[in-house]
Amino acid sequence: MLDFNNTEIAFSSKTQGELRNAYWLFSTIKHPFLVKTAKVATNIALKIHFPLAWAVKPTLYKQFVGGETLEDCSKAIDHLKQFNVMSTLDYSAEGEKNPAGIQATFEETLRSIDFAKKNKNIAYAVFKPSTITTDELLAKASEKREELTIDEIRGFREFRERFMALCQRAYDNDIRILVDAEDYCFQDAIDELTDEAMRIFNKKRAIVFATLQMYRHDRMPYLRRIYEDCIEKDYYPGIKFVRGAYMEEERARAAAMGYPDPICKNKQATDTNYDEGVEYVIDHIDRMELFMGTHNEESNYKLAKLIDERGIQRNDPRIFFSQLLGMSDNISFNLAHAGYNVTKYVPYARVRDVLPYLIRRAEENTSVAGQTGRELRMLQAELDRRKKQ
Repeated sequence: MLDFNNTEIAFSSKTQGELRNAYWLFSTIKHPFLVKTAKVATNIALKIHFPLAWAVKPTLYKQFVGGETLEDCSKAIDHLKQFNVMSTLDYSAEGEKNPAGIQATFEETLRSIDFAKKNKNIAYAVFKPSTITTDELLAKASEKREELTIDEIRGFREFRERFMALCQRAYDNDIRILVDAEDYCFQDAIDELTDEAMRIFNKKRAIVFATLQMYRHDRMPYLRRIYEDCIEKDYYPGIKFVRGAYMEEERARAAAMGYPDPICKNKQATDTNYDEGVEYVIDHIDRMELFMGTHNEESNYKLAKLIDERGIQRNDPRIFFSQLLGMSDNISFNLAHAGYNVTKYVPYARVRDVLPYLIRRAEENTSVAGQTGRELRMLQAELDRRKKQ
């Protein structure tokens, strides 16, 4: 029976020392004041080029990042696979939004797709569209397309070429690729290109995956439109579900700009929306593929139960569960142990370049209701269990 409280399975991949380090880390980042102080200090250190690797590598970096390079991640990938957990490599550097920085990110993402082709333990590739263009252009192309200047039209065309080149490389390598969701003000242009890419590259199976942030109340209608479109145009959509990552910013921007709040009215509405979307894809699994990214235990239980109730094989390659490296191991490893498909998002980048990502992970663990408390309870339970052996 699937039990996310089974800490022996949850932490079977961790040594005693790793458990203690993880407990210390989560004990620290549960305090919002400490995380805010660390964020300010980090931003200052980055501006003055103060070396931070000595402090970050043994702590946040070790917990949440696979390595500095693709090759560095091989150890983490192989280790996860010993416990039937696949990997999804995520280049998480947040470089400068200038032509050189954008090109470097684009080329590294291409390398990650090629790397995935050579390693059967990598389940998906992934990219964040805003890293291969500028925020200003992406927002304007989404919200005020008709106002683009000639230079901006040229810039958007170049962004589209990079976007499609990544999808083409994934198609050529037979590697599924996740297009991450972003801020509301960026998403219309991203949806448009993702829809186009799915029609081109998903003729025989899902290669390109759209990401739906289900804290948005318009995502179920969008999901239904994708399904209707795939029947009409004969392709197989890939759908990745997440709850969402920018709630406070989205509500503040909607209020400031005078447009309707795009976010569900409360957490219960988001949870209902999320689970409805997942069930919709399972209802149409003959035409769609599902990537469920969540640390919510109830949603993971529901999908696992739904798979069994519908008579779908637990290792059906069209369905994957996913959590972030270093978080919710009680979900990932227990699902994998029970025979379901699981992949961990494995970020990689140089310490300096990945620091903004790491700070967000720390902030997430102070803001997500109960997340840090659950991690600490699980870690303490396993430490106590091992003492008794």
